[in-house]
Amino acid sequence: MNREQPMMVMPSNNTGFDAGFLFGKHPGRLGHLHNVDRLSEPRQGIPWALDNGGFGAWQSKKKWSEEPLYRFLDEYAAWKPLWVVVPDWVGDRDETLRRWDQHAPALQAFGVPLAMAVQDGMIPVDVPAECSVVFIGGSTSWKWRSLPMWTSSFPRVHVGRVNSLRLLLMAENAGAESCDGTGWFRDPTRTAELASYHSHDHNHPQFELRISIACHTEHHAPMATCRMSTKSPSSRKPW
Repeated sequence: MNREQPMMVMPSNNTGFDAGFLFGKHPGRLGHLHNVDRLSEPRQGIPWALDNGGFGAWQSKKKWSEEPLYRFLDEYAAWKPLWVVVPDWVGDRDETLRRWDQHAPALQAFGVPLAMAVQDGMIPVDVPAECSVVFIGGSTSWKWRSLPMWTSSFPRVHVGRVNSLRLLLMAENAGAESCDGTGWFRDPTRTAELASYHSHDHNHPQFELRISIACHTEHHAPMATCRMSTKSPSSRKPW
């Protein structure tokens, strides 16, 4: 991806009316993150990536199965996903590395770019050379504290679970290539934030974004003014 472009937002694989409107208005700036938990055919013309279902299994305390992941790729790998997240386990460095060693060779056979979901305690030297994209997973606090380390070490970084305007700006300012979030079309306020984010010229060196709705945080902070500074690619540390 051209790093001079704004960060791509992947609102899950939502295909509702509001999503369709924004996808049509801002082509190339939104994509779908498909999840093997909810199999759906990729849409022609919409960039897409594939998650492995590990987070859902962890969240629901269920055993993760590899079958849906490989079944999805058997069907759609030829449709050229941006990347596929190699199986991982939330918050567990050692298990994530073990699963990479177990599954990465088989996934490479599909000819798809591989993403590693880094977890709490991991550092850049843990990322294998075969990894095309670093997907920032792990606990919420660790993810945001470690994000600058990852964006200064790798040219392609994706941030998981980004569901507010404030977090969009944090991810983009840190140098992320893309992010995802499942909450953008569940609440009209969130949808308005996403529309506001995409309606501004993010190639301008610096601008102040004022919105009439709250810049929500996880703790529901009051209405605020969000300042965003976009960095040129040359100002970021090389890989």
